Amino acid sequence: MWWGSTRVNNDGADAINSIAFAGGNCADAYIGGHFTSVNGTSVQNIAEISTTTGNVVSTFGHNSNGGVNTLLAVGSHLLTGGAFTSVNNSSADPYFASLNTTTGKDDGFLHLGVSGHYVFHNVTANTTHVYNQQLSHGGSLDLVEGDFTSVGGLPRQQIFMLNVGGSAAAVTGWTSPEFSQPCSDSEPFYVRAAAWSPDDATVYVADTGYKPFNEPAGTFPRSGLCDAAAAFPASQTSVSHKWINYTGCDSLYSAAADNNAAYFAGHERYSMNPVGCNFLGNGGYNAPGMEGLDPANGALYINSAGTAGYYSRARGLGAADMMVAAAAGLWIASDNFDGSNTCGGVSGLAGICFLPYS
Repeated sequence: MWWGSTRVNNDGADAINSIAFAGGNCADAYIGGHFTSVNGTSVQNIAEISTTTGNVVSTFGHNSNGGVNTLLAVGSHLLTGGAFTSVNNSSADPYFASLNTTTGKDDGFLHLGVSGHYVFHNVTANTTHVYNQQLSHGGSLDLVEGDFTSVGGLPRQQIFMLNVGGSAAAVTGWTSPEFSQPCSDSEPFYVRAAAWSPDDATVYVADTGYKPFNEPAGTFPRSGLCDAAAAFPASQTSVSHKWINYTGCDSLYSAAADNNAAYFAGHERYSMNPVGCNFLGNGGYNAPGMEGLDPANGALYINSAGTAGYYSRARGLGAADMMVAAAAGLWIASDNFDGSNTCGGVSGLAGICFLPYS
């Protein structure tokens, strides 16, 4: 199977950020990111390609005026998020649009008016964008992360829940005031990923952020959601966290869950470490690269050696994505920053690895 190639665009940020398939059709794939050419065909940040030849499917629109970060197929809709204000000649739905999976045109399934960005004392410049999304197991709800303050006319920061089960998508009442609490001024957008529990009753979030922006360095125990894994009820109302597990000043970028554990990965060194920052505090544990947490209370599963009992991996810059393969194990995608290439105790697995249940 040949996927074709991309060419560096004008700012040098060539990347494919997301791949999606629609309707059980594996003959074609939708790709989004920062690129200007696929197999010699000019495109702009989005395209449908043949998985056999790698060539562009010309009948699907392939022009986004900003980067595309996330693609998700829901029925005949391709939910498309990024930093764009226009996609395939439509500016009706900046940053998050629903595209027809055949033509690529805006199909009007959602009109959310995503807007705003994070403003607080000394905050680093940041711009509106949609970054990531995760469909519920039931297929009717979508979690969406990004940099915004208003979605569907409702106040939302960091993350929102979208009902995609009807004739038109709508923002649900699920939210939490905790998502509006700023972390470090250098990391205003910090909820980088989320995952659903198998019964869709719990939402797990993976966070960067270092510490609350107004909290003096060396303040312990940690507070807020910064550099932490957390669980929230999925009830469609305003909720509070069930539990928070702090890494101790290391970022988390991905999350996944099964019946046994909630998994989080980034470049963390520690788990259960609310009284440490870049060191292992009292009561903390070593958990390099990833951690498996008890869904009931967020406690780290510990093996006989006193370290993370559910896998480990070389930290690198961080694990960008994880996916549970039903009854089989866990896929994890990462980088090889600083030569890191170990996953589950096996060397030579930079980029992507599979961690079987047994």
